[in-house]
Amino acid sequence: MTTTTTMAEVPGLVGTELGTSDWHEVTQEHVNQFAEATGDHQWIHVDVERAKAESPFGGPIAHGYLTLSLLAPLSSQVLAVTDTVMGVNYGLNKVRFPSPVPVGAKVRLTATLKSVEEVAGGLQLTLAAVIEREGGDKPVCIAEPVYRYYGG
Repeated sequence: MTTTTTMAEVPGLVGTELGTSDWHEVTQEHVNQFAEATGDHQWIHVDVERAKAESPFGGPIAHGYLTLSLLAPLSSQVLAVTDTVMGVNYGLNKVRFPSPVPVGAKVRLTATLKSVEEVAGGLQLTLAAVIEREGGDKPVCIAEPVYRYYGG
């Protein structure tokens, strides 16, 4: 489900659950590409055989920051502000990773609009974001991403 709205309507959505993204599979290829891009080659992420043998997770897991990076594409599936000319990631108020993401797991985002503030040329939105793992008993990421949307 996606909330499609305009800049003028966004403030009226504070406290509203915006929607839930599609499921996204986290593959070993995705984890390896993230390791290459960030230089984080810790064995619990990239050494499949060692992770199966030695990891308390029973196999390789995604980097926490890889899971966090999914906020951008998954957020675009839950909120579309149609009359913006630009949107930027402004930051995060808090982030936690209560549970790992095993390679091969599917994750999805559910987000609620926590607050809206006016900024020069646009709006600053803070979301309450929860990324869950299919079949998991705890979220894999809880975050408060802050986005800025600018109008024309």
